[in-house]
Amino acid sequence: MIAKTTIDQVYETARLEEVIGDFVQLKKSGSNFKGLSPFSDERTPSFMVSPVKQIWKDFSSGKGGNVVAFLMEHEHFTYPEAIKYLAKKYNIEVEETERTDEEKQEANERESMYLVSEYAQQHFSEMLWKSELGKAIGLTYFKERGFTDDTIKKFSLGYCLDQWDGFTTAALESGYQLKYLEKTGLTIVKEDSANPQNTKKFDRFKGRVMFPIHSMSGRVLGFGGRILTNDKKAAKYLNSPESDIYHKSKVLYGIYFAKQAIAKENNCYLVEGYTDVIQFYQRGIQNVVSSSGTALTPEQIRLINRLTKNITVLFDGDAAGLRASIRGIDLILEQGMNVKVCTFPEGEDPDSFSKNNELEEVLDYLKSNSKDFIQFKASLLAEEAADDPIKRAETVRDIVNSIAKIPDAIKREIYVQECAQIMNVSEGVLFSTLAQIGKKNQTDASKHVKKEQKAFDVVKNEIKVEKVDLQYELERKIIGILLLYGYETREFEDLILKENEEGELELKSENTELRVYENVYLNLQEDEIEFSNEDFKSIYQTLIEGMNLKDDFKLKSFITELNQRFVPEISSIIMEDEKDVIHNWERKDIYPKKKEDKVVQLVSETILTLRSFLIQKLISSLHIQTENNDENEELVKEIMDYLELKKLLSEKLGRVLSFDF
Repeated sequence: MIAKTTIDQVYETARLEEVIGDFVQLKKSGSNFKGLSPFSDERTPSFMVSPVKQIWKDFSSGKGGNVVAFLMEHEHFTYPEAIKYLAKKYNIEVEETERTDEEKQEANERESMYLVSEYAQQHFSEMLWKSELGKAIGLTYFKERGFTDDTIKKFSLGYCLDQWDGFTTAALESGYQLKYLEKTGLTIVKEDSANPQNTKKFDRFKGRVMFPIHSMSGRVLGFGGRILTNDKKAAKYLNSPESDIYHKSKVLYGIYFAKQAIAKENNCYLVEGYTDVIQFYQRGIQNVVSSSGTALTPEQIRLINRLTKNITVLFDGDAAGLRASIRGIDLILEQGMNVKVCTFPEGEDPDSFSKNNELEEVLDYLKSNSKDFIQFKASLLAEEAADDPIKRAETVRDIVNSIAKIPDAIKREIYVQECAQIMNVSEGVLFSTLAQIGKKNQTDASKHVKKEQKAFDVVKNEIKVEKVDLQYELERKIIGILLLYGYETREFEDLILKENEEGELELKSENTELRVYENVYLNLQEDEIEFSNEDFKSIYQTLIEGMNLKDDFKLKSFITELNQRFVPEISSIIMEDEKDVIHNWERKDIYPKKKEDKVVQLVSETILTLRSFLIQKLISSLHIQTENNDENEELVKEIMDYLELKKLLSEKLGRVLSFDF
């Protein structure tokens, strides 16, 4: 268990915008930062970070919270894992107390798989550096590839001994469970059907050099292993199988080491293999990742899209590889990103080229030979078409098909003009073809929508529109007022119910200077109003107590000490107003009035509305009692009194309140 002093120090030191900036490209927006949601597929930023409040909110998914909540949501960390990650980032020593047996049992399966993977990485590294076979075979191979000791250690490269169960035996002896070794794919388990007790265990990666695959936060998700013998029956490269922690379509090799450089350079180099990434990084070009030998996926592209809008795809001159690259380029364009392509001289690839040339030479080559995707695709396909007019027409249509995938209309037009020049075709023809493709796509989309509509029609009669829970919304608003303005001092108009000379009830007002939380507390206390929502009740009590006892109440400290279960809801309440920033209304000459300019009005209106709501609720309850009571004169009088009070409150609000029960 992590000591409270460590947790407090982590929260005090960690900067939300720095931590999230490692995963999402953030841009300044007033006093806040905004970026693309890391939790959904979007092209317009709806993710907001507040450095002042140390709170984030994702308006597209509804998620939000503090720095720990982000890591728990994004990286699927447990609370202790998130604290340890932040402690490591900010060089804070983690003080731990002994965990109980119950706490040890609470570690979930995902965490057990992470621990097994991290142990495997350490074991393979140890075998590489300390075992005779590891040094003679694995280390020699990496040295021959030109990797330095620092690079090998940086990427945690390793070696799995050429033994049937060397790693598995070591892991079991170290206390790791076989089921997690099997779930991560590190161990292959085969049961003997004749004798179920005789279970056979094999190391999946035996005799291979190992490349650990890290998440964006640096956790080991899986491995790539390269065989060093000439065994034709065995695959040259072998990856970990899909698991609860490793989904190859959502992972990019090297992203953990490259993320800061990608954001800084505002460009990402995309290569094919592990060694391409490592060699580039060692040469000094750090903004490089690989799809690890798999076809590029939309999820992988969106991972890059969080950090930059620019991708440069690098290939060797292999024709099959170039063909596959074209499909990847179209995927990148669909995501609204800018893509360039650079091919290396025949016989060279990113690995060999960066190994055999100095940094300046590599950078110059990349700069001089990186082509816009139109130029690349046109030159590649034009070579194949040669003087064949039919193939030439197919080439033009192929290029226009790619242009059609670009979401931005201005970019599409510019690319059409460029294509017309390169392929010597009139712009009119290309625009006409583009329109045809667009119309076809629209028709296909329309058919899809109609199909979905039919499915919706079947169940729409079963859908019930729920009423807005007004009491919930009012209680939520009170929590928001306390969080944002509770410790501020304002002059409030205090309403006092008095009888006039005619014996009628009247609301008299007196002005009093109070802190906002004091005014809210006194009003709710006077009417003996209690929150109906249990979560809001707990948050309210904690807030009032904290503000009452502390001379210097700080929102960040309050959120840190609060039960983590409440943090997402609180962040959602606090960041509600930031929707105005996301929508950028001011650019449209619309200037929403800020709540801080009308705090007194907001408090008074919310309390009065809640009072009126509860009075109407009470009146409705009394009406039901009169129906079941013949002698209801006193009940009727009570109802009339409450109606009079409701009328006074409505007049004060400047509108007639109507509640439907």
